[in-house]
Amino acid sequence: MRQRLQTDVPNVLIAGPVAWNLLVYVDELPRPEPHTVFAARHHETLGGTSAGKALNLSRLGIDVTLATLLGDDESASRIRAALAGPGIELLATPSANGSERHVNLMDRHGSRLSVYLTLPVPSEPATVPSAVLEAADAVVADLADHSRLFLRAARAAGKPIWCDLHDYDGESDFHREFAEAADYVFVSDERLRDPSSFLRERVAAGASLAVCTHGARGATALARVGTPIHVEATRVEEVVDTNGAGDAFFAGFLAAHLRGAPLEECLRQASRAGALAVSTSDLAPLYLTEESLRS
Repeated sequence: MRQRLQTDVPNVLIAGPVAWNLLVYVDELPRPEPHTVFAARHHETLGGTSAGKALNLSRLGIDVTLATLLGDDESASRIRAALAGPGIELLATPSANGSERHVNLMDRHGSRLSVYLTLPVPSEPATVPSAVLEAADAVVADLADHSRLFLRAARAAGKPIWCDLHDYDGESDFHREFAEAADYVFVSDERLRDPSSFLRERVAAGASLAVCTHGARGATALARVGTPIHVEATRVEEVVDTNGAGDAFFAGFLAAHLRGAPLEECLRQASRAGALAVSTSDLAPLYLTEESLRS
C-alpha cells in the first residue's frame, strides 16, 4: 500500500449503483389490493446507495472515484450533473439498456417501497484501472453484480474492503460474496434474527470490524479486539426524509476512520451524519462537514 503524507486527502474507490429516481410521498404504503392512493408530494432526484456514499464522503473532504453503469440517456445527464463538483471522479461503464431508474414510495413513517424501472446491463466489459485501485485507501463494494469485479480486484490487491449489506438476512446468496470478502462489514438489524451473533461470526471469520445499525436505537460495533461498543442515535427534531440515512452513516464512519478517529468516535460521527441526512430531503446534506460531525 502506498504511503500517504499527513497532508494528503484520503481517497476512496466506490463501485455500485447510481440511479435517477422519482420519489413519491404517501401517507401509507399501498395495500396489496386494488385501490387509489393520493401523493402528498413528489420529485425527481439522484439516488442509489453508491451515489449517496460518494456525495457524503465528498462533503466530508474525502476524494472519491465512483465506478458505476450509465446509459446514453437523459437520466445519465442528470446523474452526471448531480455528481459534478469537487471530490468526485466518475468512472462510468456504458449500459446497454439505459441508466438505473426507480420509483420510490415513501410513507410518513419512513418506510420505502422501491419499484425498479431499469436495472442497467453493461454493454461492454468493465475494467478496474490499476492506477485508481492503487490510489485507493479503501474500496467500497456496494451490492450490485457489476461491483463484484472491483471487489475481487481489491481483494487480490490487498486493499481494505468495505461493504454495506443493508437489510441482509444472513442467508441471501446474492450478499454472500460481499459479506465474506469485506474487512469492514455494515448491516442493519431489520432482517437479522440475531444481530449480535452475526457481528461475532463476521469478526471470527476474519473481518476487522462489523457494525450493525438499529435505526432510532443507535448502532453497535464489534472489532477484532475488544468488546462491543454501542452508541445511541443522535436526536432529530424533525424527520424530513429517511432516504440516504444509511449511506450518510456509512460515510461518516468511513471518513472518521480514515482520519484516525477511535472506534467510538467513528460511531458517534456516523450517527450525527445519519441524523443530518434525515433532517433534509437531499441525498447528502449541503451543510455536512467534517467540523459538523465533530461538534
